[in-house]
Amino acid sequence: MKPTILTIDDEDVILRMLYEFLEIQGYTVLAAHSPREAKEVMADHTIDLIITDLQLENSDGLELVEEIRQLNPDIPVVLLTGVWFDEHTIDAKLSHKISAYHNKTAPLNELGVSVARLLAKSSE
Repeated sequence: MKPTILTIDDEDVILRMLYEFLEIQGYTVLAAHSPREAKEVMADHTIDLIITDLQLENSDGLELVEEIRQLNPDIPVVLLTGVWFDEHTIDAKLSHKISAYHNKTAPLNELGVSVARLLAKSSE
């Protein structure tokens, strides 16, 4: 059975890009434009990994991550954002909330490597 990835972003172009990339990689991909939609998708599907934006319209991606962690503390969460964080900030402030961080301008192959690594780790 293919792993299922939930992508959360308020930009359609990002959701489409992630869908096409991850589908080619062999994953089932579900999308949500908002935290509310994400929670509805999670209620109806088993999700193996989440990729979320930090800045969602009328919402904060980190608040969503905290809610996800309360519901399912073991699910890998990748923060994909245009906001740049240095390694110290990631280690000190974000590492306990997210499994990986990627800048939206980074090559998709880097995201693909992280997704594969996190899914392999979570299935051990």
